[in-house]
Amino acid sequence: MPSTLDAAVHSELIIKKSRFLGCVQPMADRASAQRQVQQLWQQHPQATHVCWALLAGGQSAAVDDGEPSGTAGRPMLEVLRHQDLDGVLATVVRYYGGINLGAGGLVRAYTDSVAQALLSATKVPIVVRQQLALCVPYALEGMVRRELQRAGADLQEVDHQDEVAFLFELPAPAVAALVTRLNEAGQGRLGWLDLQD
Repeated sequence: MPSTLDAAVHSELIIKKSRFLGCVQPMADRASAQRQVQQLWQQHPQATHVCWALLAGGQSAAVDDGEPSGTAGRPMLEVLRHQDLDGVLATVVRYYGGINLGAGGLVRAYTDSVAQALLSATKVPIVVRQQLALCVPYALEGMVRRELQRAGADLQEVDHQDEVAFLFELPAPAVAALVTRLNEAGQGRLGWLDLQD
C-alpha cells in the first residue's frame, strides 16, 4: 500500500568537502514541487545544484540540475519508488567542495541523502476514498445511518425530499461490503445514484 509522509524531514551529509542537504516532504503535485525548488534556490543562492525527484498522484520528475545525467534525480526517484511512496518530494541542495566525486560517488551521495532523511520520516498510508450517493424511503433512514456509521463513512449531505438522499464517502476497500449489506437490508428499496450527473 502506498504511503506519504506526515511532515518534512531533513538530512545533511558531507562527502569529500561537498555538503548535501537532503529533504523529503509531502507534496501534492508538480507545480507545488517546482515552487518548493524555487524557494530552496532563494534560501541557498550559493548552492551549486538543487536536484529533486517527485512522485505525486501519477506525476513523477527526476531533475539532475546540472549534475551529469542520471546521477542525481533518477537515483533519488528510485529511492522514493523503492519505499512505495506517493505524494512525496525529495530535494538535495549541493554545495560543491572542490573534489569531483565521479558518477558512482554522485549516485551514492544523492541516494544516501534521500535515504537518510527517510530514516527519520513518519510514513502515513494513503487510503483512497470513494464517494457514493443513495436514495431510500423514510422508513429506512435509521438503518442506513447505522450502517454508514458502522462502516466508518463520512456523511457529507442528507436531503429530505420525496425520499431521503444520502451523499457519503468511505475508504474504497470498504465500499463493496457496505453496498452488499445495504442492498440486502433494503430489500430492493434503495436507489444508488450516479454521481456523474
